[in-house]
Amino acid sequence: MTNGERLVLPEPDPRTLWNDRADVAQRSLDHYFAAPGRQLYDNWHPLGPGDNDVFNYWWLAHAMDARIDAYERTSDPSWLDRAGEIHANILARNDGSLFNDYFDDMLWFGLAILRLADARGDDELRAEAAAIWRHVLENGWNEHEGGGIAWRVPQPYYKNTPANGPFVVLSARLHRHTGDPAQLAWGRRAMEWLERVLVRADGFVHDGINRQQDHVIDEQWRFTYNQGLYIGACVELAGALGDDDYLRRASRTARTALAELTTGGVFADEGGGGDEGLFKGVFYRYARLLVDAADVPDLRDFMLASTERLWRSCARDGTILAGPVWTRAADGKVPLSAQLSAVMATEACAALVSSPVAPA
Repeated sequence: MTNGERLVLPEPDPRTLWNDRADVAQRSLDHYFAAPGRQLYDNWHPLGPGDNDVFNYWWLAHAMDARIDAYERTSDPSWLDRAGEIHANILARNDGSLFNDYFDDMLWFGLAILRLADARGDDELRAEAAAIWRHVLENGWNEHEGGGIAWRVPQPYYKNTPANGPFVVLSARLHRHTGDPAQLAWGRRAMEWLERVLVRADGFVHDGINRQQDHVIDEQWRFTYNQGLYIGACVELAGALGDDDYLRRASRTARTALAELTTGGVFADEGGGGDEGLFKGVFYRYARLLVDAADVPDLRDFMLASTERLWRSCARDGTILAGPVWTRAADGKVPLSAQLSAVMATEACAALVSSPVAPA
């Protein structure tokens, strides 16, 4: 190098960068949250008295999904073993039952089980996912508010996106395997209810209706995962029906979500005290499917840039510990839910940079 010349280092290959980050994120999940025995994962880091008193069935379902993400990225079957371990843990801690009182929780588990079944070619697991679907339909669908799946057994009158969105996704995915027209028909019926009741004209998706038996929509609950769920439901129905109008609807919702729910290029803190920590991860999971299916460059750019911000803020000493706020290092107690969102977003970015951009 001669005097006055500047050494310019090559930019890292995006595929290598995000693959390495995804590996770190998966290892960090164990580093900060792995627990011995029946607990399997701590609910919080650092752990305090009573922090593991709650059995977070649906958090663990997303942990299953995250491990399957790693398998799909690496083809390493050990990740399927890890997902299977979580599946067994959920059943053991739930007294051997697939079911609980929350229809959305069961649907999350059903979606993770079906992905594991697909990866393993396991018909017994597919039967479990189908059993969850039937149970939710038979016990969750009613005519309060004109139809839809209820949120939980004790509140049959309360309907929301977190129950109906994953029902649509699971219905379409099961139909892809079985060809059963009833599964697709019920998925479409749930989607019609969701769009009629909770999706605004500009695509923004409200959380729920009639929670207090007053027929009121909870417009104050403006959550990323509702947008992500509707996006995922649109993508799955587009594939099942060959109807690209669903992709246009999904793109509209994605752009509205970015316009209304971001601050400084990232999603704002949605509460972070527990379940809310998972909301961002759900958005990234299903937004990635939309980017795979359609040409939405602004959404792709947002996903990569915002997750880059997460890594610049929260990476530490060869690991990442991510709270609900992605613009600063995690401080205080971090919930497993928020850490899972970081893993899910990172795996989504690794998948994005390894896939060709969908044609317009």
